[in-house]
Amino acid sequence: MLAGAGKMGAAMLAGWLERGLDPATVVIQEPHLSGAALELAQKYRITSQPVLGAQSSPPAVIVVATKPQVMDDVFPALAKIAGPQTVVLSIAAGKTIASFEKHLAPGIAVVRAMPNTPAAIGRGITGAVANAHTTPDQKANCEALLGAVGDVVWVPDEGLIDAVTAVSGSGPAYVFLLAEALADAGVAAGLDTATAKRLACATVSGAGELLHQSKIDPATLRQNVTSPGGTTAAALGVLMRDGGGLKELMTEAVLAAQKRGRELGR
Repeated sequence: MLAGAGKMGAAMLAGWLERGLDPATVVIQEPHLSGAALELAQKYRITSQPVLGAQSSPPAVIVVATKPQVMDDVFPALAKIAGPQTVVLSIAAGKTIASFEKHLAPGIAVVRAMPNTPAAIGRGITGAVANAHTTPDQKANCEALLGAVGDVVWVPDEGLIDAVTAVSGSGPAYVFLLAEALADAGVAAGLDTATAKRLACATVSGAGELLHQSKIDPATLRQNVTSPGGTTAAALGVLMRDGGGLKELMTEAVLAAQKRGRELGR
């Protein structure tokens, strides 16, 4: 059961189908099915329901991908179809495990996950945490579903999900800002806007792909580009200055995002 088929839900569905999931085992619950999810449902003849209908048996997994603001309206009906062997897998930002457990029978497995937007191209990473009722098999099933759109990292404590969100959930925005800032700096150095943007975007995406493929740690890759006394070293002298460089600024940003996540989760 996939509840909610927006961009992230549709991306996950596409990943499952590409990995060979039988479309006959999937039911989509979405009031306004459209876009990529509609195309997939039509192509694979997947059952979709605008509102939850009768189920012949409890689903093995209920994937909750609805918007957080409608969760309280949507989830109570979903909770009624969860059986003792069902695991609820949530990718709804800011919704705690306890917010699901209050609607479920005691002992139901719940996994809370935070994917990020590169999941749309199969290059995401998801942080996940399971409640105490989740069995190893249920955890493995959730990892397989989440792994259809990228890597999966499990954390031992739900309190760490806000840190996951601050680093990887919000992280793509930091990288996009870097591309923006690099392009603006290119213009300041005399390049025209189109050329600066092309150079900056290709550099950021190319460096990211190099990091992905090489498996060398970021510090070593940075050092490999930096010749003593060269142009890169001059730039890094600014970015890595003591007390006010990029590392300190990024730490401040991530901690601010973590703090806000905790506030929103109350």
